[in-house]
Amino acid sequence: MARFKVVTPAGASFSTPGVGYQWELEALTPIGAEIVEVDGKSDDDFVAAARDADALYAKGRRITKKIIDGLDRCRVISLGSVGVDSVDVDAATARGIPVTNVPDTFIEEVADHAMTLILATYRRLVVQDRLVRDGRWAEGRSMLSEFPRLWGQTLGLVAFGHVARAVAVRARAFGLHVIAYDPYIEELVMTQYGVEPVALGELLQRADIVSMHAPSTADANRMLTTEHFRAMKPTAIFVNTGRGPTVDEAALTQALQEGWIAAAGLDVLATEPPAAVNPLLKLENVILTPHVASASARFDPARKRRVGQELALVLSGRWPRACVNPSVLEKSALRRWQPYSMERGPGA
Repeated sequence: MARFKVVTPAGASFSTPGVGYQWELEALTPIGAEIVEVDGKSDDDFVAAARDADALYAKGRRITKKIIDGLDRCRVISLGSVGVDSVDVDAATARGIPVTNVPDTFIEEVADHAMTLILATYRRLVVQDRLVRDGRWAEGRSMLSEFPRLWGQTLGLVAFGHVARAVAVRARAFGLHVIAYDPYIEELVMTQYGVEPVALGELLQRADIVSMHAPSTADANRMLTTEHFRAMKPTAIFVNTGRGPTVDEAALTQALQEGWIAAAGLDVLATEPPAAVNPLLKLENVILTPHVASASARFDPARKRRVGQELALVLSGRWPRACVNPSVLEKSALRRWQPYSMERGPGA
């Protein structure tokens, strides 16, 4: 009989077929832990099967307050993603349960994808490809002749976490001047990357390219709205490789349709996959990718090994490496993003 029971919803998200749990079990098997799949369709059904779990491996479904409150002896909830919006972190905190994620496992991949969308959107790559295929070869050069060269343009990063910092490093190689807004990051951190800290309103007014990197939290929901897109240059492009809900998608769509901004490159949307009637799918000035920024050959092995390691650490009576509710571990209070306005600046 296993010493520890790790329960997980049946089925997997973003998973390599045929692999099972071999990577997670590398760290779990030595401590006598097993992973048990639960196929509860409702929260009540799930709780009934998972009540005696020592740990919860969160994937494939929303982990609600009802589920968390129904777990009698759960010691940790672990996710194999950067985002933790699928788990009610407040409910876990109230129960004294640490929630772990993998905040630094695929930063380079996401930064590469963000830079790819910046370059492809700025140079209208998809439209240029279509012109060639449609026999409209001569129209390509005249289109791009309307735009300034990328060198010397200003890139504005909204939030300055791990991915944004990696994007800043890449952007400087292309001759971009980088500015950033993040009220929770010290200015010294930004300047060490050669990035100029600014208020959100100034960033939107100055940036030729705006790249969104804010986390998906309740406070950051629809952080950028109509007033923010209206403040941007009509020649500006917008890129989002973070989370779709941080943007008011209706406002973004209107901005693109009515020319408040010039174009967008989006790896994330408010609803995924998008409905066929989503107007963003019909716009020629939008490049879309299917939430794949983190994908690479190392994605599954790296994140799953990390999940197993985090579970094993807590089940062995130690602190996890990454905890999104550190107050549970008697550290600083859980950091939150506050409602955003155009006037607030770094450190506000």
